[in-house]
Amino acid sequence: MRQGMKLKKLVAVAAATMTLGMSSLALADEMPSFASNGLKVATEDNYSPFNFIVQGKASGINKDLLEELRAYSEFEVKQDILPWTGLLASVSAGQYDLALTGAIVTDARLKAFDFTPPIASAQHYFVARAKDDSTNTIGDLDGKTVGLQAGSALLERLPELKDMLESQGKELGRVVEYQSYPEAYADLANGRVDYVINSVISVNEVVKAKSKVFKKGEAVSGPGFVSWPVPKDNPELLAYLTEFFAHLKETGRLAELQEKWFGESFENLPTEAIVSVEQYHTLTAVQ
Repeated sequence: MRQGMKLKKLVAVAAATMTLGMSSLALADEMPSFASNGLKVATEDNYSPFNFIVQGKASGINKDLLEELRAYSEFEVKQDILPWTGLLASVSAGQYDLALTGAIVTDARLKAFDFTPPIASAQHYFVARAKDDSTNTIGDLDGKTVGLQAGSALLERLPELKDMLESQGKELGRVVEYQSYPEAYADLANGRVDYVINSVISVNEVVKAKSKVFKKGEAVSGPGFVSWPVPKDNPELLAYLTEFFAHLKETGRLAELQEKWFGESFENLPTEAIVSVEQYHTLTAVQ
């Protein structure tokens, strides 16, 4: 009798073990291949409100999105903080799986990267001196000197402003390139340039911080997008992150974080990954 009971127990244990093993195998099948060693992400620390440091601690929308990604994923997500100058190169070289940064999608960057669904608008606006009553509209920029950061995504789309001005019988003035935007804003405040062009999030930040010095002008480009860059050889990761952003949008969490960090949510951003110049031009109406 005892032997019969013992046999039944052994059979039950074996069945349970087999079920557990099959469940683990199924889970392994569902786990993305890129996650076997965890996900390695690179961030920066000096680009408010995307990534920055406050009293020695990381802050910004990408810090919050990283926490959301860790909660969403069933694998480890490891982070390193790098200077912006080497960030995209490190990701492109395969040292990291993606960059959690406020990267603007451009034609040039699409040669090396695919981009997740956007986290923010990057439409370009001009900034003028708050007390300059002669610079309020696109037409007012006729022949005036503009400042931009050297090598920035803003330069790539400057021809759009040139076309806007020429359609009014006016022209783009002298273009001055700066190593950093603080230098450009300093020259704007001192009257060495007449206006500065930057993306909408950065424009909102500087005008909010120095409303007595600067004012926000009109849009000088079509739509633009801020996204996370992913190397082109990892479509599985891109698909996973696209699902992650769909989850954030469906739960309303993405809009909450946009309101928190940008002061507005961007409801009309694309919900698909951006993977080609042709697709990007269609989304932005760039010719």
